[in-house]
Amino acid sequence: MLSPALLALVLMRVVPMISAVNQSFRHVSLATGDSEFDGLANYTHLLTDPGFHSVLVVTLVFNLVLNPAIVVLSTALALLTAQRLPLVGLWRSMIFVPAAVPGAVVALIWSTALEPDGLVNALLEFVGLPPQPFLTSSSQAAFSIGIMVTWGALGYWMIFVIAGLKDIPDSLYEAAALDGAGWWRRLVSITLPLLKRPMAFVLIACTVGSFLLFAPVQILTKGGPNGSTNLIMFDIYNRTYLLGDVGVGQAEVVILMLLLAVIVAVQFRLLREEKA
Repeated sequence: MLSPALLALVLMRVVPMISAVNQSFRHVSLATGDSEFDGLANYTHLLTDPGFHSVLVVTLVFNLVLNPAIVVLSTALALLTAQRLPLVGLWRSMIFVPAAVPGAVVALIWSTALEPDGLVNALLEFVGLPPQPFLTSSSQAAFSIGIMVTWGALGYWMIFVIAGLKDIPDSLYEAAALDGAGWWRRLVSITLPLLKRPMAFVLIACTVGSFLLFAPVQILTKGGPNGSTNLIMFDIYNRTYLLGDVGVGQAEVVILMLLLAVIVAVQFRLLREEKA
């Protein structure tokens, strides 16, 4: 019964991975389409390319800022909607709705909202603030894409934190209340420590998702302005399909896989059961 899933895994994951590793050691002629073994030349080119260094910096900074923000906000929303609020099921559903929207659609929605005469600038003018360039500014474009990603991801990751909240025994809160602990003390001493595992999972999983982020960049900014949104997945697409440098593009894929392998190793480290 496992064979269909295993076959799909091999065809969709293992075979492309082997193909990428193989092509990363080869040079493909754009004139004839022939390929020949080129050793580590593609990796040497990447690792000595200032453009690739810039891509790594942009990708790492984007992740370092975005993912902790998603963890904090999704945890805050989970804590808020875990309270006995009126119509709490409706609020959870409304928060989750953006997570059900495809990434390309989210990008199109926000591209309209962030236009110079779009909704966001209209709201800024309404409160007396000057309009902003957003996606056309090298200092604001990455932040604008981060807002889109956060809006689309919060509801999804909030569900995991809510599941973690439901696993916390009520007896702990009852004992703390008997000892006179207030809301803040219960949050710091019980809730957050026992949410360590689900929060760690959310952090690592959304980091992996952010490394693979492609649609908003490809649709909205094409890596610009001035490379400020040139994340690694778009750079792979650009090198492989737009520039036609297949070997270098596949070498970049291998480097990305190694980065993600390190992240997964950290994930297992964080999620490992603590020994008594």
